[in-house]
Parts: sequence; structure tokens; C-alpha cells
Amino acid sequence: MNGFRIDANKCQRDGICAVDCPAGVIKKQSADDYPEPTADFEKFCLACGHCVVICPHQALSLDWLSPETCPSIKTGFNLTTEHVEQFLRSRRSIRNFKKEVVGRDLLNKLIEIGTYAPSAKNEQPWHWLVIQNSTEVKRLAGLAVDWMRLVIKEKPEIARQKAYHRVVASWKKGKDAICREAPHLIVVHADKNWPFGAEDCASALTYIELFALVMGLGTCWAGYFYSAANSYAPLFEALGVPSGHRILGALMVGYPTFTYHRLPLRKPPRIMWK
Repeated sequence: MNGFRIDANKCQRDGICAVDCPAGVIKKQSADDYPEPTADFEKFCLACGHCVVICPHQALSLDWLSPETCPSIKTGFNLTTEHVEQFLRSRRSIRNFKKEVVGRDLLNKLIEIGTYAPSAKNEQPWHWLVIQNSTEVKRLAGLAVDWMRLVIKEKPEIARQKAYHRVVASWKKGKDAICREAPHLIVVHADKNWPFGAEDCASALTYIELFALVMGLGTCWAGYFYSAANSYAPLFEALGVPSGHRILGALMVGYPTFTYHRLPLRKPPRIMWK
């Protein structure tokens, strides 16, 4: 039964775990009863860990998760709304990178943080591909340019709408408008049959780009790149992604060349209240 265990010496029978379970697979019959798994617990449990980490008494554990293995949430950081607002508003999409290499440990930490993003049914569908070598990033960007040339030839109207001509012209002049000379590229892919792959992977990449800012790194979504990868077999095959997967995003990663000094404005939010 997924190792559902209640420590009777610690449990206060408050039922918080049952109330908070998103799948409704923990029940509590009466005020005097201990929480217990439902008959379909094993089938419908999301393995989200809510029940373990919400218990203030560390009374509940699963065979794969115990209170002792979960770090405690620190309450003394005292982030203000002003701090957080500036942090979020100061994030910029970086398109000018230093040639300095980002260490594998830092790239791995970025992805680790990305895996804590929410996902539908806690599926965590993401698979990661890191292009570490800048020469390889440039080679793959060249394949994306080849795809654009093909679109210009076969679907000129679409190419004009998306300004592919300008990208190809820049490439001819030695300027990479695909990956912006970024030293690294993080690609995320998932089973193409998972219906929430786009949303899940976008959440994970957003976690990465926000955490990158704290680490002194810059990121930018490589939209041209992953659009090409899903449409152009030579690029898809060069990435070595499983044939049953779809590439759902890519981030350029590196140290920013420049520092920003102001917070730009945005359009007022368009809201309908009911």
C-alpha cells in the first residue's frame, strides 16, 4: 500500500493529511480514528508528498518519503513584497553572453530547481538535454537556419510573417540570431502523448530562468531553435531525442555581458471582473 505508515505515538489525529490530500486517497472515519489510506490509494496516489510534509508532528511516512528526509522550511528569510517584486520585474531575457563557461555543477543545479515546478498530476514529465559545448550550440543553430531556408522556399508567406529572412541574413553576416552565441543550451522534452507537456515544461523552464538570475546567470527562450527542432528531422535527430518525444522548450544560458539598471514598464493588465 505504498508503505503508508502512521506513527501512533506522534499522530494527533487532526486529519490535516486527509483534508489536504489532492487525490482524496486518505480517509479519517471519526475524530478518534487515525488517518488511513483508501482502498484505491495505490492506484490514485499522486506521489506528491503533501501528506508527509504538511503533518506538523512528523507522524506520517511513505515507503519512498519520510519526514526525516525532507528539509524543513526556513522561516527567517523575511522576504518583503518589495524585494520579490523587484526580483521578478528585473528579470531580463539575455541576448548578449560572455564567452565564459558555466560549470556543470551550476547547470545541474538549475535543472534540479526546475524539477520542483508544478506539473499536472505530479507527472514530472520533463527530460533534459544540456548542450555544454559552445561549438556544438553553434552547429545546431546552423541546422535551425537550414530549416528556415527551407521554410522560405516552400512557405514564403509564413517565413515573411515570422521574419525568417532577417535571421538567415544575419547568419550570413556571422551573427547568430538563433542562440545568440550563448555558450550553453538547455533543452526540455517529453512524451508527445502527455496532454499537459507544454504547460508542465514551461513551468519548469520558468523556475530555471528565475533561479538563474539569483546565480548571476542570464537566460533567454530559444523559440526559433525548438520550433525548428520539432519541424526539421536533421536537427531533431542531431539532438538524439527519443522519437516518441516532442521538444517543448529550450533556454540559452550563460553569463550576461551587460548589467541592467532600470525596470522597464509594461502594458496595464487587461482584466475582466465578474
